Amino acid sequence: MKARQCKHNSRNMKRSGDSEGEKRRKRRRLLQELGEKKIPFLGPSDRGFQQLWDSSYSGLVLRKSCSLPAELHSRVQAALLTLRKKGCLLKDLVRVRDRDVFTAVSRALLGEPGHTYRYLDTRLFAIPWHSEDAEVKGQNCCDPDLRDACKALWELNTFLCSDVSQLKEGDQFSQCMKAEGEAKLVEEGETESKHSDDSKNSEGGDSESRQSEEGDTESKHSEEWDIESKHSEEGCSGSKQEAGWETEEGESSQVKPSESSFAGVSEHSEGKCPGWTTEAFTGTKPEPVGLEAQEKPVAQLKHSLSDYHIQDKEELAGGLGCSQPSPPQVCTGPVKFNVTLLNYMDPAQMSHLKEEPYYGMGKMAVGWHHDENLITHSPVAVYNYSCHDDKGECSEGSSVEKSCWRIGLKVAWDIHTPGLMLPLESGDCYYMRDDLNSTHQHCVLAGETARFSSTHRVAECSKGTLTYIQSRCQEALSNLHTDPETGSHSLVTLQPTALQHCEEIHNEVEFEWLRQYWFQGQRYARFCSWWTRPMEQLEKDWKLMETMTMLFLATVEEEGQAEEGRREMAETLLSALTDRHQQRQTWRDRCHSSLAQTLPPEEAPVDRPFWGVDDPGMPLPFDLADIISRVESLLWRM
Repeated sequence: MKARQCKHNSRNMKRSGDSEGEKRRKRRRLLQELGEKKIPFLGPSDRGFQQLWDSSYSGLVLRKSCSLPAELHSRVQAALLTLRKKGCLLKDLVRVRDRDVFTAVSRALLGEPGHTYRYLDTRLFAIPWHSEDAEVKGQNCCDPDLRDACKALWELNTFLCSDVSQLKEGDQFSQCMKAEGEAKLVEEGETESKHSDDSKNSEGGDSESRQSEEGDTESKHSEEWDIESKHSEEGCSGSKQEAGWETEEGESSQVKPSESSFAGVSEHSEGKCPGWTTEAFTGTKPEPVGLEAQEKPVAQLKHSLSDYHIQDKEELAGGLGCSQPSPPQVCTGPVKFNVTLLNYMDPAQMSHLKEEPYYGMGKMAVGWHHDENLITHSPVAVYNYSCHDDKGECSEGSSVEKSCWRIGLKVAWDIHTPGLMLPLESGDCYYMRDDLNSTHQHCVLAGETARFSSTHRVAECSKGTLTYIQSRCQEALSNLHTDPETGSHSLVTLQPTALQHCEEIHNEVEFEWLRQYWFQGQRYARFCSWWTRPMEQLEKDWKLMETMTMLFLATVEEEGQAEEGRREMAETLLSALTDRHQQRQTWRDRCHSSLAQTLPPEEAPVDRPFWGVDDPGMPLPFDLADIISRVESLLWRM
């Protein structure tokens, strides 16, 4: 069994190594072709903006703030300020290329009770949005103000689910906006001739594009143009060489900016947005590129991108736990966002924001990325709220060009299609629909004011809910018998496949849930106690699995068994313990890293290498390295 498993792991490692090598080669070729040049990008004030949007960014939809109910704006913005005031928005310590980095953005996850969202080796545990009165559920886990804030964001989520579903069903909203945009174009066309030839307002003055910036960061690494995008989940930026075209997720992420490509998918044309200025926003803008120069074999590009991302998802799935990856789910039917990742950033408090390196779009708050760990082809909806200070006062007197936040989009792995830059006003929403998130990357360009965003997504939670991990615990513990009279434990079956399954679940519970929770998830317990009891129960189940491992070891070391069966059990145990030992060391290093030590006590990671050491019901703590050595010695003697 061990030989088969090693062979399987070896094939996976070889495939992964070959894939990473190909990505690096592709990245080098693209960067060599690009050289020191900047790739063109278009904003609302540039000619060809709307045509580019329609031809290459049709999955992007903009919902202007004036089209949302005023009362909803009021409740949502008050909720965001409440969460900020209570200190619920925190920077995450995430893993990028085998090192820990802080996200540039502060964030919190809200969502369906018991849901989590995983990105960049970090699992976020959702504060439940209170869609029902706490008394009805019997769970007073938050104070009234926080409960009201969560409920307001649930109301926003409900609105966005309905709105995105309607757009998909006939795109009536985009047709309406297009008509409005065309009317505005006529008006602006007259003004344009008055002012100057290049008043460039032709097709975007009013914006309708829809952006979906925050998505999260969660996919896997960043695949060089795309490769880093996964690792850069919305919070960081870097140079071309550093970033390699990254894909971040979330909205506050890490360290790299990246990728420069945009592929066109779509079709909607949204017109302009009243109030948008027709002048350049920031950064250097190359001369508009003619459509002939912009065109690319889109079908071929999408095909190659699709293959590429399918591979990424397989690799990601393999790293989320110990069980075999499941086939990717595809979003069908009405949209139901199950979580929202809230992000907050104040550029005034940032010592350094890096320039967007490929297009010259300006300062980046979040680098280039794809939102990760989402259901395939599911939309992402983002609510944008810019405010002057923590009181929620908006800045006045600043020009839109300098003060507004913007979203940048590009076709992944493409240096020929121009990028798209879309300004956002406070209260605007943008949606990324269809396959836009998988074929394109987006970045967030900083404005002058502080900004909140609520990024609603359909997270892939097949292995990320409390219900899921509780059912896994029951699977493992079904192999443990407890004598009702003596309380002594024994294993129900000694079949190697059953024992291996139990040890895989054991590792999943410890490294995907308990250690993730104690590393950062427990920070939120002071605001909301919803996860406290479930995690205590998971820890009790984990202790029983530790007992099962000791029983497994005793069986392997017991003399008098058939040598062949004993060898297979020993190999199975050795494989599980070696993996556990390595992962425990990694988590121990993360908890004691120099970055982790800079956190205040209430936010610092907790290293609990052996839960239950002081529990009289538990066996004495054992040294995994010692046990591994004993099993190796036993195998050597066989």
